[in-house]
Amino acid sequence: MGKNEEQSYTEKEKSVVDQFLADNVLFLGPDPEIMEEHDIAPITDVEKAALSKATDPAMHALVRDRLQAGANESFEMLEQMGAAPGAKWGDLITGVFTASGDLAVSSAGGVLIFAAVVHHPIKFIVKYWTNDPSVGVKEGDGFIHNDARYGNIHNTDQSMMMPVFWEGKLVCWVGATVHEGENGAIEPGGMPSLAESVYEEGLKMSPFKVSENYELKKDLVTFLQNSVREPKLQFEDMKTKLFTCRRMEQRIHACIQEFGVDYVIASLRKGLEDCKAETKRRLADWPDGKVRACVMADSTLRENALIKIQCEVRKEGEELICDFRGSSPEFANRCNNTLLASLKGMLAQLFLVFVWPDLPRNQGVFAPIRVITDPKSALHSSYTTPNAQSMMTFFPSFSCVQLAVAKFAYSTPQKYSKLIAPWHNMIRTFIWGGITQHNEMVGNLCADLNGMGGGARADRDGEHAIAPIFAPMADLGEQELNEEEIPFIQLVSKKLMKDNVAFGKFRGGQGYEMIASSIGSPMWGFMTCCIGSKVGCVPGVFGGYGAPTYPLCKVKNVDVFEIMKTDPKKFEFSIVDIMNKKPFEGATYTTHHTGLQFELAKRGELYMITQGSGGGYGDVLDRDPDLVIKDIEEGLLSHEAAQRVYKMVYNPETLVLDRDGTKKARQAERDARKKRGLPYKDFVKKWVTPEPPADLPYYGAWGADRETIYAGPFGGVPRTTMSASDIQPIYMPNPRDVKIAALEARIKELESGKKG
Repeated sequence: MGKNEEQSYTEKEKSVVDQFLADNVLFLGPDPEIMEEHDIAPITDVEKAALSKATDPAMHALVRDRLQAGANESFEMLEQMGAAPGAKWGDLITGVFTASGDLAVSSAGGVLIFAAVVHHPIKFIVKYWTNDPSVGVKEGDGFIHNDARYGNIHNTDQSMMMPVFWEGKLVCWVGATVHEGENGAIEPGGMPSLAESVYEEGLKMSPFKVSENYELKKDLVTFLQNSVREPKLQFEDMKTKLFTCRRMEQRIHACIQEFGVDYVIASLRKGLEDCKAETKRRLADWPDGKVRACVMADSTLRENALIKIQCEVRKEGEELICDFRGSSPEFANRCNNTLLASLKGMLAQLFLVFVWPDLPRNQGVFAPIRVITDPKSALHSSYTTPNAQSMMTFFPSFSCVQLAVAKFAYSTPQKYSKLIAPWHNMIRTFIWGGITQHNEMVGNLCADLNGMGGGARADRDGEHAIAPIFAPMADLGEQELNEEEIPFIQLVSKKLMKDNVAFGKFRGGQGYEMIASSIGSPMWGFMTCCIGSKVGCVPGVFGGYGAPTYPLCKVKNVDVFEIMKTDPKKFEFSIVDIMNKKPFEGATYTTHHTGLQFELAKRGELYMITQGSGGGYGDVLDRDPDLVIKDIEEGLLSHEAAQRVYKMVYNPETLVLDRDGTKKARQAERDARKKRGLPYKDFVKKWVTPEPPADLPYYGAWGADRETIYAGPFGGVPRTTMSASDIQPIYMPNPRDVKIAALEARIKELESGKKG
């Protein structure tokens, strides 16, 4: 056999081996090429051909309008038919994706981050299942998915994706995503802060086919129902999402019949490319430069710790770079880790909702924006780390970039929305679970989290309890409807709380307080999952104050329903009054950081939280005194805050303003500031230390050095340092073990004292 024949034979063998390996992959885990890319896919030959034929701009506008109307109609259908609390209150979205999987059209309402990350699982299906003979992609197929590692936020969000064909050829995809809540995790309700591994977070659905010929496969539905606490909810919303996808498919088919398939394909592609080009054009108008921001997450939800989220936002020509290097390492056994794709999806919302709300809601808008992270950091976590509470790190990341963007946009002549301080960024609500008064096992959450306080604007105060950071048109739900289905009552619901605000020239919008109690079930419990009870996590801008801290308050060993029967005057409708006056004899009054793991609640015990405030804008001494008086009149501001923060002089009885006195008091404060101030070098010398205090449980870089990452100390585990290029996962001790060790040490100390 000659040399050429030998070489040819070797290449043939290699081809056979390569094909064998491709056909026998042990495990199709998340594909890094898919998961780390957020740009729109390269244009296909089919798209090029369609664009060459479909050239009428007016027709493109009509097609886009029809597709948008179909997405909006499907959103309303899903919201009206869905069984999950999240579905009823707008925690969902619908969208149309190109044949390659890029988000091209999304519903006007809903949680945009869902659609902004669901392109990853569709691209996984396109790459791995299309030509797989055991799976395939055919008309009438439906695929389901919820694992954030393949593209999502956390396991409680479930997506249904369906291919749309025309004359046997794939035209596009449609998708519907809902925050379902219950998913079989270690704690009820879908967001288990107790989870120490991915295997405790409930369902982990990689993209797989769950329907054929537009019909759900009963064996798979049964399997999924058997994996969660609410089988009825799982089944009903699978059907609802499938029918929603069918409705979008019908609208796309109608559009094709009216305008032709080329216009549909071309319009989807053109919309993406136009938005990408427009984003670059708008970024080019921003001033070049850097803005740095830092937000501290004060808890892993299991223990208090300072978890650094830092970002340097750089504008260079047509590109914006969000550089998060130096942020906290990932936690191997805590669920507050964020996957890179989830981080990008959250940041995409900032530009689509707050910065350029006039642009179409598609993937092209964020495509030119670059995100840099340290691999194995809390913002670019590994496949093996839990991520059910990724919001605890990517929400602060959102606030960092929102603060930085405000400073870039301030000096940009053309603005497309109000300049705004950071929005409130925490999901302050009750997650619940147990046996209902109807003897059903359930687990989910309240929609009170949808009432986050709005950030102050450049020309007016922020709106009170207006909307969550992730869904501008979501609803709060009706507590009375909840009480028909689940056994607890909000004795105080959505009441604005005095001084619950970020001060400034314009103040942030306030949140509301909530007091809940279990009734009607012997087996019922609550949990909360927020940061910001020790260190505020929502900054202000241009001198505005950040949001205050918000602990969880509890009153145990009491039945307030019995007290209301015998002595109703004892009940106070305010968290502050209950905790300060302690009106119930024999009860136990405690405060707790808002990372409360699920605990059973007895009838009549109180669980009390408050929704937070958006950040303030501008110097408090520049606030119009009349606005301060108005806040006092409306019960939003105390006399103490008016006088101490805003330096107001007025008659507390009549609220008659002393304008000259206020002017003098504010000038005196400005003079005092100058005396307190230090030259920068002196300030640095006094305040800046070479490394974090030795006893501070601190995670992340320190100062300007982003290469050295600190971790700890905590719970007897000493502090370690590591290189940003070689981050090691952090293992946190079990809080129960830490408490036992402390008690044992105390016993030893007491016993030693007795012997002495």
